[in-house]
Amino acid sequence: MLFFRQAASIALLSGSLTSAARVLVDWDIGYVNLDRDGHSPRRAIGVNGALPIPPVFATKGDTLVIKVHNSLDVSTSIHAHGLFQNGTSYMDGPAMVAQCGIPPGHSFTYEYEADHAGTFWLHGHDHHQNSDGLRTPLVVRERREPYRYDDEYLLSLEDWYQFEFAARLKDTLDPTKVFPPPPSFPYALFNGYPTTPTLKFKPGKTYRIRIVNMSTTEWFQFNLPGHQMHVIEADGEYSKPSAVDGLDMGPGERYSVLVTAHSTDSHNYRYNATLYAGFVPRIEDKNPRYYQGLIEYREGAPIMPITEPRNFKWVNDVELSALSGHPPLPVDRRIELNIGGSFFTTGQVLDVINNITYAQPKIPTLYSVLSLDSPLHMNETLYGPQTHAIVLKHLESVELTVNSPNNLPHPMHLHGHTFQIIEYGSLANRSEPVRRFSPEVNAPMQRDTIVVPVNSYVKLRFRADNPGVWLFHCHMDIHFGMGMALTFVEAPDVLRQRQRVPDSMLELCRAQGIRTEGNGAGNAGFNLTGLPAPPVRTNRDGPPPTE
Repeated sequence: MLFFRQAASIALLSGSLTSAARVLVDWDIGYVNLDRDGHSPRRAIGVNGALPIPPVFATKGDTLVIKVHNSLDVSTSIHAHGLFQNGTSYMDGPAMVAQCGIPPGHSFTYEYEADHAGTFWLHGHDHHQNSDGLRTPLVVRERREPYRYDDEYLLSLEDWYQFEFAARLKDTLDPTKVFPPPPSFPYALFNGYPTTPTLKFKPGKTYRIRIVNMSTTEWFQFNLPGHQMHVIEADGEYSKPSAVDGLDMGPGERYSVLVTAHSTDSHNYRYNATLYAGFVPRIEDKNPRYYQGLIEYREGAPIMPITEPRNFKWVNDVELSALSGHPPLPVDRRIELNIGGSFFTTGQVLDVINNITYAQPKIPTLYSVLSLDSPLHMNETLYGPQTHAIVLKHLESVELTVNSPNNLPHPMHLHGHTFQIIEYGSLANRSEPVRRFSPEVNAPMQRDTIVVPVNSYVKLRFRADNPGVWLFHCHMDIHFGMGMALTFVEAPDVLRQRQRVPDSMLELCRAQGIRTEGNGAGNAGFNLTGLPAPPVRTNRDGPPPTE
């Protein structure tokens, strides 16, 4: 199989592209039975009877029209990971946050502007269907790209498990079973297939390679021995070119790199892709799993043997400099978040943020914002005790300090925004950051997904300039399913003035008997009857790592 390839030189060299278009995608989401990795035939979720799902390409300012018919036996929804949905927060996708899921047998059309250029992906955001195959890259180009290159490649990376996500989550949450469950050791997929694609280079040409980690749980490392990569994008935000030897990518993260081919076609080369989880045991041929692909200059040319540089440099996002040059935001409000796992009196281990484990409310949180009597929409408690709502004022600048005092890294994703990366540090010595942006050298880099290292913290800043209801959650799906999420209710007063949910979306709720007005329980005022009581934490130490 080949890389997804899109010629770029004509568009780049001729300046702006044509006027905005409507990009139409027609998806019948249903079950497919297949052997994706060559090792584990099973049921998966595909589109129009097939997997992988073709990537979607658009240009900034285009209108994306995604027609979805649900042929599953449970509800579904689609999230455009990385798009801001400014003015259309009801199209963001997370079930029971921005909408009711599309019920079985029903159809719904997402329609919104591709408001942000960069490398993104579309994935299911109901019942964690991302993990079972409902995911594909989304590329949105600038009308005038800031960098010149001759051609472009797109590489999506996935981990693929032997069992469906629902079964794995059930085992994880079952208090009668050993926690954590035994590691599953998934295989890697490249553009949806178990074989690595060939990357064809022509001497002297410069290529943009977009890499998307669409994994459920695991990390990928990627490098091109014998070639210098220059990072120019992270999560849809451009950076000044930064020379690196390799990329280390958590679930949900994306990068673009520029690579200039050698001047002759005398040799071919190999590239490396490694699937790994640093929080489960190292076992030969299982963790990590090593893969190689061909960089082909000329068919049949000998492979150039390469020795890795002694001072191998992995990408470090806090050291990247935002091309926009925006200085660090001033801080109007500081919010400290502690993430991890806890034992509960139910016998379960659940994940928490500030000791709260997330659970869906009875109606979508956005609909509560729009329907509660004023000023009740400003009251965080009315969205439900496990919705973990944090109300933000319009245009305030927020600094998040995310602490991970445990032995697991967490790729945390913020919907509706990118955030500035201010610093990383060790929880053992907070007075001396391990890594931070240098104001005399770089403007703080922005992105929408960041890995919080083990026993460490990160400081992030963003401006509350996008009224809506936005999740902040771990993008390891098993941790999201265990409750590592919260909800930012951003500028609810402004949101009520500017946005109205289409009737077609309300009908999705009515078809399932879900209310569309009221608090988190679907009731009026302060009556939260109907919501389950939050589980109670025990005093035991935190649990061991789980995938």
